[in-house]
Amino acid sequence: MTSRETHLVELVHDDGTTDGAATVAEAHQPPGRLHRAFSVLLVDPSGRVLLQRRAAAKTRFPLRWANACCGHPAPGESLVEAANKRLGEELGTGPVELTEVGVYVYYAEDPTTGRVEFEYDHVLRADVPADLPLRPDPTEVAEVRWIDPVHLETELDVDPRAYAPWLGGVVNRLLRPSGPGPDGAGPPSGTPTDDASERSGGR
Repeated sequence: MTSRETHLVELVHDDGTTDGAATVAEAHQPPGRLHRAFSVLLVDPSGRVLLQRRAAAKTRFPLRWANACCGHPAPGESLVEAANKRLGEELGTGPVELTEVGVYVYYAEDPTTGRVEFEYDHVLRADVPADLPLRPDPTEVAEVRWIDPVHLETELDVDPRAYAPWLGGVVNRLLRPSGPGPDGAGPPSGTPTDDASERSGGR
């Protein structure tokens, strides 16, 4: 997993247009550089979503619950290709059909590691069978569970620090889809915290 810190990510402007490239490590050093990312939600026939608890070795927000998987497309790589690759690497699934339900721009700082998330996050949904075979990689995923997304929103309010700070915004896009493209989210202001910020204005 450490080797991915040297992989390139696509830097973007606040409207999602490309603005060069940087390594994963560079993009996540304070104060952070806005870059393209994706968050995948796997939804079963009853409407539940799969959560994974991030492995202890993760450099950002380890041991927090998050959506099925997250990642960064390489410069010029399609979101669907990159997302299916990460699903295979983290959860051992085959390719799934993905639909973009919205974009979530957020900023969050990990209070433990000091790393920063400053992401132009494409939220992708896949409808999957109830018996979807999963083979989580223990270096990536500590455990998994299925949960109703409406109940999850309540849990996020009760115990937000048990969850990755982007999860609330990602679930919001699932329940209230806006379709592909920027949704007007803007930059953080004031002192960064480990809670994701989503505000209006330019980045």
